[in-house]
Amino acid sequence: MKLRIEDDTLRLRLSGSEIQEFATTGRVASTVHFGTTAEQQLTYALQRGSEAPETAAITEPVQVHYEPGSITVLVPFDLAKLWVETDQNGFTHDLPLPENQRLRILVEKDLDCHH
Repeated sequence: MKLRIEDDTLRLRLSGSEIQEFATTGRVASTVHFGTTAEQQLTYALQRGSEAPETAAITEPVQVHYEPGSITVLVPFDLAKLWVETDQNGFTHDLPLPENQRLRILVEKDLDCHH
């Protein structure tokens, strides 16, 4: 999975096998190691929400969970299912941030990728 961060934009591009893993397990993750310890790495993931009705009350369709060493993009079940099961190449969402800022999230299929 490719990660691109530029200004207030976060972009994930998944290969065909990563899309299959996401479809099957509901999560796909990659890690970049910057050193020899666990504190010196960044794990980034795409995770599908559950079908449970209580998740329907979430105010934003796509969310980001950040903590040191980890970024997870959370996608509602229905949006993930539509994206995986159709020819839809990707989806985007502008997540409101404090002080009138927005984080633009893009998730795309990288089907020409051969890694």
